[in-house]
Amino acid sequence: MTSHVMVSLWHAHPGSPYVFGLVGDDQDLDFPEPMPVVGISRSVKGYCIVSVYETMKTYSVEDGLTEEAVVTKLRTCRCHHLFLHNSLKNNSSGTSRWGEFGEGGLLWGECNARQQEWLDGNPIDELLFKVKELYGLDDDIPFRNVTVVSENRPRPLHLGTATQIGAIPTEGIPCLLKVLLPPHCSGLPVLYIRELLLNPPSYEISSNIQEACRLMMRVTCSIPDFTCISSAKLVKLLELREANHIEFCKIKSMVEEILQMYQNLELRAILELLMDPTWLATGLKVDFDTLVNECGEISCRISEIISVHGEGDQKISSYAIIPNDFFEDIESLWKGRVKRIHLEEAYTEVERAADALSLAITEDFLPIISRIRATMSPLGGAKGEILYAREHGAVWFKGKRFIPTVWAGTAGEEQIKHLRPALDSKGKKVGEEWFTTMRVEDAILRYHEASSKAKSRVLELLRGLSSELQSKINILILASVLIVIAKALFSHVSEGRRRNWVFPTITQFTNCQHTEALNGTVGMKIIGLSPYWFDAARGTGVQNTVDMQSLFLLTGPNGGGKSSLLRSLCAAALLGICGFMVPAESAVIPHFDSIMLHMKSYDSPADGKSSFQIEMSEIRSLITGATSSSLVLIDEICRGTETAKGTCIAGSVIETLDTIGCLGIVSTHLHGIFDLPLKIKRTVYKAMGAEYVDGQPIPTWKLIDGVCKESLAFETAQREGIPEILIQRAEELYNSAYGNQIPKKKGLMRPRCSDIGLNSTDKSSEQLNGTREIALDSSTKLMQQMGISSKKLEDAIRLICQKKLLELYKVKNPSEVATVNCVLIAAREQPAPSTIGASSVYIVVRPDKKFYVGQTDDLEGRVRAHRLKEGMENASFLYFLVPGKSIACQLETLLINQLPSYGFQLTNVADGKHRNFGTTNLSPEPSTAYR
Repeated sequence: MTSHVMVSLWHAHPGSPYVFGLVGDDQDLDFPEPMPVVGISRSVKGYCIVSVYETMKTYSVEDGLTEEAVVTKLRTCRCHHLFLHNSLKNNSSGTSRWGEFGEGGLLWGECNARQQEWLDGNPIDELLFKVKELYGLDDDIPFRNVTVVSENRPRPLHLGTATQIGAIPTEGIPCLLKVLLPPHCSGLPVLYIRELLLNPPSYEISSNIQEACRLMMRVTCSIPDFTCISSAKLVKLLELREANHIEFCKIKSMVEEILQMYQNLELRAILELLMDPTWLATGLKVDFDTLVNECGEISCRISEIISVHGEGDQKISSYAIIPNDFFEDIESLWKGRVKRIHLEEAYTEVERAADALSLAITEDFLPIISRIRATMSPLGGAKGEILYAREHGAVWFKGKRFIPTVWAGTAGEEQIKHLRPALDSKGKKVGEEWFTTMRVEDAILRYHEASSKAKSRVLELLRGLSSELQSKINILILASVLIVIAKALFSHVSEGRRRNWVFPTITQFTNCQHTEALNGTVGMKIIGLSPYWFDAARGTGVQNTVDMQSLFLLTGPNGGGKSSLLRSLCAAALLGICGFMVPAESAVIPHFDSIMLHMKSYDSPADGKSSFQIEMSEIRSLITGATSSSLVLIDEICRGTETAKGTCIAGSVIETLDTIGCLGIVSTHLHGIFDLPLKIKRTVYKAMGAEYVDGQPIPTWKLIDGVCKESLAFETAQREGIPEILIQRAEELYNSAYGNQIPKKKGLMRPRCSDIGLNSTDKSSEQLNGTREIALDSSTKLMQQMGISSKKLEDAIRLICQKKLLELYKVKNPSEVATVNCVLIAAREQPAPSTIGASSVYIVVRPDKKFYVGQTDDLEGRVRAHRLKEGMENASFLYFLVPGKSIACQLETLLINQLPSYGFQLTNVADGKHRNFGTTNLSPEPSTAYR
């Protein structure tokens, strides 16, 4: 394959799209995430995967991976090209050929379905050589190593674990990603959350993430809108000098959001905490002050060049006799992109050319039109028109039968004599009705040349700015990823608060031997654990308390909740070690070095493996990867083979895990396991409870102590529609074969109440504590243009609401009712997560100099809804929190009725005249909402 063909393949590649010409466009580019070239090899530590990104000119190395982890990465990362190293052809013991059986078979099956090439020699050097050859790059082009080495980082998720909890969307499995973020949050933040789940961070990073999320929960000021830009897109556009004015405006917004967080004391602490997670995601280590200073310089430089707010000195030319579309089509291609001060001469020449064109058309075409209208139009004849021929980029005269039969020297005759047929770019006549003059054609040519020069100068300035910012590319990459992380975490906190999730306490495993590690100090305890796919805020789902100091051997009936418990526990533990909120009432979660979940297996005909072979392959991976600091969860072990031998294999696996000393659960229906002479010291027996109701066994879905040997198999089959005669015969067969083993009804496990400590705090008081924030410049200017100030509006709100609050709280001393604290949500901002679930009254500051008063229990959603309306994209809001919807409704009506008397024009005055409110029981104590 020649290098020319290789370059063509690269351009057609989704991760490296065509960007040439974007600098002159007035639209954003839908830029896909880059696809790496991946190389896989074997090292002394395990499997090694090298990912090379041509777009970013970077590579990263992950060593010591398990076979499962490598397969997971291949499933979640669309790679441009796959290279396999010759070291893979034999396993670590040298006893198995590539793809034959056992270790390496799973990876072989994954790679066998892809196009791949083999390479030898040093894996990194050889892969970089192949990448440069593939993309047609010079040998001396450097690639930066962005590998972040962390010895304490947990191992990446196994494929089975990732799919069974929906970290990788899988049909029929509740998707964990969908419940971690609000539905409107998509794109880069989702990708970041998924990457963190698949590759959990070290204890230090997860602690930073959790602390940042805790601070986000308590923030009372408005927060930035977070402009998310793909770092790969930034690198590509700046490298090729193809960033247009829209991209520069987005870059400016992004760096200013960094500055906004730095300038706000509440947000600055969060910004500092996000530095290390950003380093983990980018491999870039940048000093905090350097980031802030560089962002300030970038913002200033863009402001000097780019026309951000559409200055009034760049309006499109407009003349009464020339169609507006003509000027719009030509001048919109370059006006409004850069500030006029940088190309004053070009602007002046365009304006002069437009004036000359207007004069030429006025003197050459208007007299003819006037003559035609005077002589022919009253009689129903043809009308002459000045029209824009868009295809030809010209303004011509269009008409017919306007030549006089007798030349009498009347008005317009001289102009008619100068008309000539309009010609296209190839010199061919454009129809029979299009005409022009030499003077008009010269004026059009002059105007086009002036506009072309102006456009070239604009593109030159934009390309020059790209070159300047390329020197700050590391800062821009860091800032772009940090903003994505900030948006992802703020969104997660908002959704977690809505769902009533909590922050767990993350503990570290001791460095002691595993025999001492589980002495009660390094266990996992989750109170009120709820399945993540249920909404706890709506009271759905059965909660469980899991106090785990060792391995659980779990039994229970079909449909009793074993699988749900394992899946819920796995998700909660994973969320905890990533620093996220968990679906529980309280939780203490160790920072596991790996979390492994094995559930049901299916056969793989393509690989020639039965479901039991697949299960044994996964069990091998779990056993070899487990340590005393791991969480191992196995559902219905050895379900795919003969009962007796399957029971013995299961018993041996349990003994091995018990010896390792890990935490975890092994669930089973193989009750013969309790008759085996197991050598276990720490494993405890747990069951999913069931109780009899009207003589029928019903699962309680509660975790209890002991053993449950009731399977409810017949009842389950009956509920699923198996014919009654078939079930009756099954019972007969069962009684004849196992009658002496049937447990009596009184032996069935019954639920036991769990000691659930509700360590919840009064969230309403936390939500209602606020501080007054100063408006951003854009919103302040808007309010000043409207003849008011933020303080004037806030003062009016306080005066109006104070009397009503005194009445509601039945106190005489005004000092006993704390003042209303208004928070401003400026343009490109949104309310903090602390508003989730709280009642609020808000005032919309509209661009049309009018106001709208409303109340809501979902401020974030209401702000988003208002801004989706035409012309309201940059609307600002003032809001204050109140203790309850009833008070919010009353204060809303009060403000609607009285704000107009303070000089504020409202759009919803009528809403204040038809409100009826019920009574409400209010505490006589002053609310903290106004402190």
